[in-house]
Amino acid sequence: MTDLQNFRIETREWLSDNCPPSMRIPAQSDKDTCWGGRNPNFSCEEQKLWMQRMAAKGWTAPMWATEYGGGGLSREEAKILREEMAKIKARRPLNSFGIDMLGPALIKFGSEELKMQHLPPIVRGEIRWCQGYSEPNAGSDLAGLQTKATDMGDHFVVNGQKVWTSYADKADWMFCLVRTDSDGKKQMGISLLLFDMKTPGVTPKPIKLISGSSPFCETFLDDVKVDKGQVVGEINHGWTIAKYLLTHEREMIGGFGTRDAGFRSLGQYATESVGLKQGRLANQLLRNDVIRWEVDAAVFALTAERVSDEAKAGQGVGATSAMLKYYGTELNKRRFETMMKLKGGEAIEWEGAASREGWLARSWLRTKGNSIEGGTSEVQLNIIAKNILGLG
Repeated sequence: MTDLQNFRIETREWLSDNCPPSMRIPAQSDKDTCWGGRNPNFSCEEQKLWMQRMAAKGWTAPMWATEYGGGGLSREEAKILREEMAKIKARRPLNSFGIDMLGPALIKFGSEELKMQHLPPIVRGEIRWCQGYSEPNAGSDLAGLQTKATDMGDHFVVNGQKVWTSYADKADWMFCLVRTDSDGKKQMGISLLLFDMKTPGVTPKPIKLISGSSPFCETFLDDVKVDKGQVVGEINHGWTIAKYLLTHEREMIGGFGTRDAGFRSLGQYATESVGLKQGRLANQLLRNDVIRWEVDAAVFALTAERVSDEAKAGQGVGATSAMLKYYGTELNKRRFETMMKLKGGEAIEWEGAASREGWLARSWLRTKGNSIEGGTSEVQLNIIAKNILGLG
């Protein structure tokens, strides 16, 4: 047998022995998802055990180098790990903006000191991160940000406001874009800083959405002292890093289109929610909606896998992340629209144990924000038109 065949067998056996039964069932809500952090809120002891076991092997970040706590796997081995986890329906052991967004940027642009300080705790799920990008007057035009970092010699003093800061009220650290030089082009003079959310002057305030709840916060920064050693890359050259990090954020948001939402497929959800007559849904229009979504989701998943393989082979992602973000967003919106149709009048229940406190209706409303966060759909379409289709 080849080395990869042996790796598959060993991985399959390890997952069988170490993935708890409750972690082979899709997460039922955000509260049932493992985010880690200094004060983690595990839904059960098995969730904690699953994260710790995977982190000990570095498989929460399987392709990161072992010196940073990662698994050190090749892209072929990482693909096998994903496949074997999917076979037993194993949950992702740790959801983390540190893994999905900051980590890749640190690996590419960060100093060795920053890598050693931050990457191992990210892998172990010990620190939960949030992203300080958007501002009240700098959303789609992110380069127009005005949060200012004043140079005080060995440190910066940061003043300003961020908005739509996901989970800022629960995060331990923030990666934050600030303006360190106001002269010249607005894309210049931007730096990426890292700081502890317990630093004096950092105040997150939750924002309530139409869904009745929200992961979003506005974050106020008043004379926040940040050591210069926490700058990622070069001072005033953070825009390049910011764009690189955004490609990973857009991939992550695009993944919502096919990621678990308490079920494994729309067809399965339809079967469990409505039931079948003579082996199929009685309503032809709903049946067509489900089939179209399943086909489109399968094509999207294959495309995302191809893009991932190309990126890991050194070809990069670039503007393709805009395509994944846009289409994944549309898939997620269509999925929940169809789920609402399948449930009919029951779908609008807002409270009560039977509906898990209106999980479906609230989730359906939440998907509307997918086309705004991480760059609006209009911005993504412009990127696709210009950089992929060459429309000028």
